[in-house]
Amino acid sequence: MTLVIDRLTKTYANGVKALSNVTLTIEPGMFGLLGPNGAGKSTLMRTIATLQPPDSGSVRFGDIDVLAQPERLREVLGYLPQEFGLYPNMPADAILDHFATLKGVTAAGERRDLVTSLLSQVNLYDVRKKSVGGYSGGMKQRLGIAIALIGRPKLLIVDEPTAGLDPTERNRFLNLLADIGEDVVVILSTHIVEDVRELCSQMAIINKGEVVVQGVPGRIIDEVRGHIWRRTIPRSQTDAYRSQYQVISTKLLAGDTVLQVYAESDPGDGFASVEPNLEDVYFHRLAAVSGGHVPAEA
Repeated sequence: MTLVIDRLTKTYANGVKALSNVTLTIEPGMFGLLGPNGAGKSTLMRTIATLQPPDSGSVRFGDIDVLAQPERLREVLGYLPQEFGLYPNMPADAILDHFATLKGVTAAGERRDLVTSLLSQVNLYDVRKKSVGGYSGGMKQRLGIAIALIGRPKLLIVDEPTAGLDPTERNRFLNLLADIGEDVVVILSTHIVEDVRELCSQMAIINKGEVVVQGVPGRIIDEVRGHIWRRTIPRSQTDAYRSQYQVISTKLLAGDTVLQVYAESDPGDGFASVEPNLEDVYFHRLAAVSGGHVPAEA
């Protein structure tokens, strides 16, 4: 089934416009929603998950009108929010058994088999009797995915799932997402470019509540090929170069600044053409929306 989001708009009571005419078409497979903190990603995820209504617009998942039929969407939805609570003194198998009951799996044998299968899938079976209060951050995230997978959802939403995880746990979690299946729409909302680059066949970048680009990562990268240039300069000259060029990112290297700039043609001045990656597209698009400003050391 395809998820179709059409012209969603949401403004909060304090005047913050979190979404502005967001339109996306998301096919089955991994979809990366990339954007900085505060871009509107979580608002969009909560709206799709029927947790808050938009001011206007529509969301359809297959033949389900999500805003008019939230109960139908919830039957096929798995959702892992950015922050979620667990009962710290309960073991993982009891927590999953509880959520399976809430999901309508009432037969004890069926529920037991489901819990065993999910614990094995997320590599927590050996610690199933351990209280989750003693779990690492990555283990808790994997348990959260197990909860979200109860009922074999056709739409799975995960919001900033790898933030704060160490590299080993991050890899485990990303591998788990990759194994979920191609017939499920999986939306990965994140500000971490590598997560999208490594996993997603479709993506969009959102900033200040607006979609600034959508498509296949490789094709999006092609749009800036031949336009990304790099030069290393003394750190003291960074501000001067910012005033002359469309700087999309900077980083420190042995006390100097490595500049990446966007230019339609060779800017000269010692710049060398570089093969672009998704991070270059990300910073270029954010700089364009923000009037050319990027973080001092991106």
